[in-house]
Amino acid sequence: MRLRGIRETKGFWKVIHQYKNNGYNIVMDVNSGSVHIVDDVVYDVIPLAEQLVSGGIRDVDTVTAAVEACQKLTYSHDEVREAVEEILELAQDNVLFTEDIYEKYIGNFKQRQTVVKALCLHIAHDCNLACQYCFAEEGEYHGRRAMMSFEVGKKALDFLVANSGSRVNLEVDFFGGEPLMNWDVVKQLVEYGRSLEEPNHKKFRFTLTTNGVLLNDEIMEYLNKEMSNVVLSLDGRKEVNDRMRPFRTGKGSYDLIVPKFQKLAESRNQSNYYVRGTFTRDNLDFSEDVKHFADLGFKQMSIEPVVGPEEDPYSIREEDLPKIMEEYDKLALEYIKREKEGRGFNFFHFMIDLNQGPCVYKRLSGCGSGTEYLAVTPWGDFYPCHQFVGNEEFLMGNVDEGIKRTDLVKTFGNCNVYSKEKCKNCFARFYCSGGCAANSFNFHGTINDAYEIGCEMERKRVECSIMIKAALADNEKEVY
Repeated sequence: MRLRGIRETKGFWKVIHQYKNNGYNIVMDVNSGSVHIVDDVVYDVIPLAEQLVSGGIRDVDTVTAAVEACQKLTYSHDEVREAVEEILELAQDNVLFTEDIYEKYIGNFKQRQTVVKALCLHIAHDCNLACQYCFAEEGEYHGRRAMMSFEVGKKALDFLVANSGSRVNLEVDFFGGEPLMNWDVVKQLVEYGRSLEEPNHKKFRFTLTTNGVLLNDEIMEYLNKEMSNVVLSLDGRKEVNDRMRPFRTGKGSYDLIVPKFQKLAESRNQSNYYVRGTFTRDNLDFSEDVKHFADLGFKQMSIEPVVGPEEDPYSIREEDLPKIMEEYDKLALEYIKREKEGRGFNFFHFMIDLNQGPCVYKRLSGCGSGTEYLAVTPWGDFYPCHQFVGNEEFLMGNVDEGIKRTDLVKTFGNCNVYSKEKCKNCFARFYCSGGCAANSFNFHGTINDAYEIGCEMERKRVECSIMIKAALADNEKEVY
């Protein structure tokens, strides 16, 4: 399966992506990130003019004659010439058919000195739910149940401060399992982190992910005081959530956690949190789950596709993609509708910044796993991220000895969109930055590949995001 506009020319870095969505003719200049809403004539002329204009030919008559010689258009000469003039003007303004300005940075990128800026603390390898699709095996991560001690967490924070260089803002995610099962240690580590800030000229930004079972008023008050962000795990409608996120007794969790989540969201003024769901083959109509989040009063939300081997009954398969694409389109239209009605919400995958976006290095490397970002087990082992935990091949070191596998740091540091053949023809490469390294490894045995099903979904999300920008801009000709 291939989305509109993706060419399979080996060795060719895709320059232009075109598609139609919700009545809009959308043209995206891949390298600059410029997006243009155009009429039918310009839309049809662009692919015919691309090779000439990209090759430096900017004469109106020459390009017009070449386009008309293709004999693929039914427009008049004046219409084609006017379209060519508009296309050449955009090219002259460096917002169409632009050169790749990032590739020249790749040498510096590989040689850059990285610092650790974020840790994912596995504060609890245990959980009070039994989610059917959980990659962490109810918090055990292919190992054993365990709780992180204050001593191990303290060493992890010390490591972060010592290896963060001149960076001031540091991030620490309390993760699991279920972090609230080790709540006292969470509080101790927050207090310790705060004690490190002033003498080391650092600032910690703490995040906690929870299933909500143990949430109470006291914990909420503390979270609102100390946590910059809180991630709330909920899969959608009651029947969906309770099927996938039951207690070990089989009883569903929805009725217990939803009122708590609603209270927490309101107590945080509907910001600095998000409800995170997971969709599987059992709820491919996931747009209904997102709408349900919004109907419950939540303003910040995401729902992610489950990732697993094809033989897993919950895993997304290639044959599911047409339905998933339809759902993203439905969700995009609902997103626009509710925004115009004054009851909008933020959906994580539709939040694309077309004005500035991430820095160059972020566009090339993505999340920074294995270099800038590390996961820490309850007993203090370092892994590139939480999805590698338990795979001894990726054990990088520990809180006592630091990073021992510098070769892994180099391997992850060299992983970028230019190291992946599949990224060459992908218009979304600078939005996903090459995709998830763990997914690549799990499906292909190397981090320098790509999870194809995930790629298809990401491309569709980018297309929908841009269309939303166009629709909310009230049909302006150009959206930057």
